[in-house]
Amino acid sequence: MGLLPKDEKFFDLFFDHSQLICEAADLLYKSLATGYSEMCRISPEIKAIEKRGDEIVHDIFRRLEATFLTPIDPEDIQALATALDNVLDHIEDVTFRIVAYRLDPIPEAAVRLAEIVKRSCEAVSAAVQALQRKQSIAEDSIEINRLENEADTLERMLMADLFRTELDPITLIKQKEVYEILEQTTDRCEDVADVLQGVAVKNS
Repeated sequence: MGLLPKDEKFFDLFFDHSQLICEAADLLYKSLATGYSEMCRISPEIKAIEKRGDEIVHDIFRRLEATFLTPIDPEDIQALATALDNVLDHIEDVTFRIVAYRLDPIPEAAVRLAEIVKRSCEAVSAAVQALQRKQSIAEDSIEINRLENEADTLERMLMADLFRTELDPITLIKQKEVYEILEQTTDRCEDVADVLQGVAVKNS
C-alpha cells in the first residue's frame, strides 16, 4: 500500500451523478407520455434532482482541491463532472420550458425524443460504471453515439414537418425549442462519452 493512496471516491460520485441523470430522464419520459398535468406535477422533482446533482459536483470539486493523488488526471475529473452536470441541466431545462410554455397537449414527437434521451442516459451510466470497474467502455460509447445520431435524424425530420404543417407561430416556436433541447441532451451525453473515452485511452 502506498503512503499516499489515491482517493477513489471520485468514481462513486460520478456513478451517483449518472444515476441521477437516469432518474431524471426516466421521470421526464414517463411524464411526457402521461401528459402536461403530469409534467407540471413532476417539475419540482426534476428540479430537486438537478440540485442534488449540483451538490455532487460541488463535492467533486472540493475533493479535487484537497486531494494530492487522484485516480485519473484532475482535468479529466473536472471535465467529466461538468459534462455529466450538463446532461442533467438540459433535462431540467426542457422540463421547465414544457411547463412554462404550457405545451398542452404534449406532442407525441417529444415523447419519442425523450425515450432516446432516456436510453442515452442509461448508456452513460453503464459507461461510467464500466470505467470504474476498469472494463471496456467501447460498446457503451458506440451506443451513445448511435442514439445521438438517431435523435439528430429524428429532430431534423420533426423540424421539417413542423415548419411545413404548423400555422401558428407561437406553437411552432414552443415545439421547436423543446425538440432542440431534447436533441441537445443526447449531444451532452455524447460529450460525456468523449471524456470517458479520453480517460480510458490515457489509463489503458
